[in-house]
Amino acid sequence: MLISEYLAARNSISVSTGVARPSFNNEEKRQESGDASSFARELETRLGNKQVEFSNHAIRRLESRQIDVAENDRIERLNRGVELAAEKGCDESLILVDSTAFIVSVKNNTVITTVSADDLKENVFTNIDSAVIV
Repeated sequence: MLISEYLAARNSISVSTGVARPSFNNEEKRQESGDASSFARELETRLGNKQVEFSNHAIRRLESRQIDVAENDRIERLNRGVELAAEKGCDESLILVDSTAFIVSVKNNTVITTVSADDLKENVFTNIDSAVIV
């Protein structure tokens, strides 16, 4: 799943509340819209009902670092990491999913930025209160 596709459907689906709200009123409109609705349905399926939201900065980092959040159930594991951090009362967490780092505002359920494996070396993360490895 390309981040540009995510951006195209971002406004038509509420991912922070866990309730998918496609901008289509009925199945006929979904069929008429073609690719956009198929992407929206795919996004709903992959994101489930407990999806973190991505800030604009995080989305730009995903694109520039070519990080695919749909790869290897990464988004589900990221959500699990946010849940674990929330259960411990964390505010700002570094969540490692495979070799990708996500800085997440747990209280806002929002990914602030992402760092790929290539950029992790000699990197210092500040203003976090926890780290979760999933």
